[in-house]
Amino acid sequence: MTPSILSSSTLVGDVVVDPDGTRLGYLKELMIDLASGSVAYAVLSRGGFGGVGERLFAIPWQLVAVDGDEERLVVDVTEEVLDDSPGFDPDDWPSFHDMLWQERVHSHFDVVPDWEGPDVGVEV
Repeated sequence: MTPSILSSSTLVGDVVVDPDGTRLGYLKELMIDLASGSVAYAVLSRGGFGGVGERLFAIPWQLVAVDGDEERLVVDVTEEVLDDSPGFDPDDWPSFHDMLWQERVHSHFDVVPDWEGPDVGVEV
């Protein structure tokens, strides 16, 4: 059973796999949207050895599922889609508040950003 609330330190370092169970890397970091208080991105580390040659990828949280039984994260993307995504070096992180960068990442993964979701502009 997957708990509904976990600490970020519980997830960081967990293996990340695709839906078929192919290992894609491991979770390096979670990026929090301070305005909403929700997780915006999972930062996946892929490749390299001991940090040398490592490449990082920001995956929109909407594509991530926590598999509590196996203690891993399942990301609904293929290796090819991931490898073609806008990755970055561990020493040169992008500006996560840059809206053009966010739009590029969401577009690449074919995910509608939260700010364009069905509730945007709806008056309560």
